[in-house]
Amino acid sequence: MQLSPDQIIYAQWGWFKLNATMVNTWLVMAILVGISAFVTRNLRTDAPPNRWRGALEWLVKQIESQIAEVNQKGARHVIYFAGTLFLFIAMANLLVVIPGFTAPTASLSTTAALTICVLLAVPIFSIYQAGIARYLRHFIQPSVFILPFNLIGEFSKAVSLAVRLYGNVMSGAVIVAILLGVAPFFFPVLMELLSMVTGLIQAYIFAILATVYIASATSS
Repeated sequence: MQLSPDQIIYAQWGWFKLNATMVNTWLVMAILVGISAFVTRNLRTDAPPNRWRGALEWLVKQIESQIAEVNQKGARHVIYFAGTLFLFIAMANLLVVIPGFTAPTASLSTTAALTICVLLAVPIFSIYQAGIARYLRHFIQPSVFILPFNLIGEFSKAVSLAVRLYGNVMSGAVIVAILLGVAPFFFPVLMELLSMVTGLIQAYIFAILATVYIASATSS
């Protein structure tokens, strides 16, 4: 039973293996870019928005409002990053309804890559907000002897993000596989709907946690 898209190999050239994680990741990105290009193809300030543009603007406003509740210093500078995380993870998890598609978030390499993005975004936003000197200084507060513990704390945040997303996606895949083996004619539709809901929840949690870490770092 193949649960991780890393195990699905489409082609191989020497040491390089083109697996489902890579293909599905680029597919998700292509779909998001295509939807954005389609909705904004006739974007004009003097023309009333159509229903697709209205739906996209509503989604952006909802994401911005959620980020604003967490980050008291404003959501505009964080929405581009956290909103992209949410849309990518949500789209990747929603596409599991397509037969043969395996969510790239079911791969530890994808969740690790997303976590590295968050790990890099925290110091970038912090340095942009307060400067590099103040950012580096907070690692030795209240004492220089606390430096190793602060570094371990930053690393543990990254690990918890990756394991949280990967574990939830993989646990859902295992449950679906078990139930399909027990009752293949009764559970598929119900479990696919449940998988979509949990996928949206996980995308929301991951984006909010990333926002919380950024807000915490910039406020300190």
